[in-house]
Amino acid sequence: MNSGRYTRVAIGLHWLVAVAVIGQVVFGWRIEDVPRGTPPFGMLINLHKSIGLTIWALVVIRLGWRLGHRPPALSMSLPVWQRIAAGVSHFALYACLFIMPLAGYLASNFSKHGVLLYGTVRLAPWGPDDKAMYAVFNTVHVGASYVLVALVAMHVAAAAYHAFRRDGVFQRMWPRIGAA
Repeated sequence: MNSGRYTRVAIGLHWLVAVAVIGQVVFGWRIEDVPRGTPPFGMLINLHKSIGLTIWALVVIRLGWRLGHRPPALSMSLPVWQRIAAGVSHFALYACLFIMPLAGYLASNFSKHGVLLYGTVRLAPWGPDDKAMYAVFNTVHVGASYVLVALVAMHVAAAAYHAFRRDGVFQRMWPRIGAA
């Protein structure tokens, strides 16, 4: 069975980041349907950048929390391969969650547009308008989004597996509604 639950802060950050990332990935992919160079595209892309930077900040906070608060150990009754897979997949998820928004922000710094944070604060680009550098960072950003979607799908499948088995793994991160 399970050897403990995550802290309420860890659980809250997990679900906040999860919902925000899923919405942001869908939003980012849907922006491609809006014609480039139009006012709606510019507004939507800046909103995407703003949300992405907010998610990145939440991920940094979450990583800080995780470094200061060791997660509960997995039950030794789980097969070794599952414990290894959990560690590797969590590391890969954190890496994508850190790299993807950072690459998007760096790409923005090699375009003439920069970032208009929530339509109010201009974060002027600190790099030259360099299409090649923009393409490198944007490719990393987009590629990381596909890797992240695959990792999230695996994570959800593993969570569903453990919820179905009722082996205590799923309950470690599931919020307790009304719990003290």
